[in-house]
Amino acid sequence: MKNVSRILPMYTADTSGVCSALYELGGMTVIHDASGCNSTYTTHDEPRWYDKRSMMFISALTEMDAIMGNDEKLILDCVSAAEDLHPAFIALCGSPMPMMTGVDFEAIASEIRERTGIPTFGLHTNGTLPYISGASQAFAAIVREYVRRVPKREGFGVNVLGMTPLDFPLGAEVSVKKWLEANNMEPVCNLGMGSTLEDVKQMTSARANLVVSETGVEAAEYLRRYFDMPYVFGVPAGRGFAGKLAGLLRSASKEAAVLPEECLAYGEAADTVVIGEGVYGASLCAALHEDLGINARLLCPLPAEDIFYSHTNNTCLYAEEDIEAFLQSTRPAAVIADPLYKFIIPAGTRHIPLPHLAFSGRSFQRSIPNLINTEIKEYFK
Repeated sequence: MKNVSRILPMYTADTSGVCSALYELGGMTVIHDASGCNSTYTTHDEPRWYDKRSMMFISALTEMDAIMGNDEKLILDCVSAAEDLHPAFIALCGSPMPMMTGVDFEAIASEIRERTGIPTFGLHTNGTLPYISGASQAFAAIVREYVRRVPKREGFGVNVLGMTPLDFPLGAEVSVKKWLEANNMEPVCNLGMGSTLEDVKQMTSARANLVVSETGVEAAEYLRRYFDMPYVFGVPAGRGFAGKLAGLLRSASKEAAVLPEECLAYGEAADTVVIGEGVYGASLCAALHEDLGINARLLCPLPAEDIFYSHTNNTCLYAEEDIEAFLQSTRPAAVIADPLYKFIIPAGTRHIPLPHLAFSGRSFQRSIPNLINTEIKEYFK
């Protein structure tokens, strides 16, 4: 049977992607799902929950409500909670059950917005797609709702798009800020980690956007299309690639998205395979080449926009059996991937663990390295 995972777990779902993307912005996120499922979106997929709470709620959808289409209960609960908590915005997203019953989240969001006067938007999640989809929708919705044209800053301001703990360790947002400042650039908004809604409203004061994961592409495209803001793909991993990325960011043109040439795959010349999210993985391949002279290629098991992959020779495989077959046929000397991938790596191939929270959850959370603008030799030696 095709696309059945026998060994590997699934990546975090789209609903958790929404929760993570909106976590720090002061809004109320409501997941239309059965009672008791809230811990999946908080304690399992969100490490910030233990130190900083967020208004994240479950609708406690019952079988009878689902069968009878009782949307008024969800609307009244949201209105009541909003009157008590005064959130900056309300985000509604779905799970498998409302998907099967055809809940119209946009219509419900419109009704809640009319009754409360609070910006409300419905997001098309169903719990069956990876977190990339949900976080992309959430970031794009926030940008469309709050970003307006404001005067440019005197310095070279930069927004960072697509950073959440699902792809990056806690503290990565601080490292990116320090890297920007060290390269005479001013951080404006780090959408997803380390910024507020007020920072979002100032995004167009920046000169360029840095997209650090696939989740930030939709928002970056919106800002380019309507506010003439250029964007560059890349995570400033290592030292050499981080330096080149800084130079590319400062010279970015609004004409098109820019992918650093160093992110191109090395094809048959590669003796190392990196498995992971597209932008992060391609950046790591570039850092390995720049800093250590290692030729690596990316194998991405997650969705990626054509605007990224049309420029690369990297491989995108979703099914467990396809990933396993690819590794068996190419027989790389080393595979850099989450620890749980070791069970499908060919015998004799070195496995270098690189934990990914969106894949293995909290199991290896303490071992996730922060590779931003740092020496990577010790980790990948």
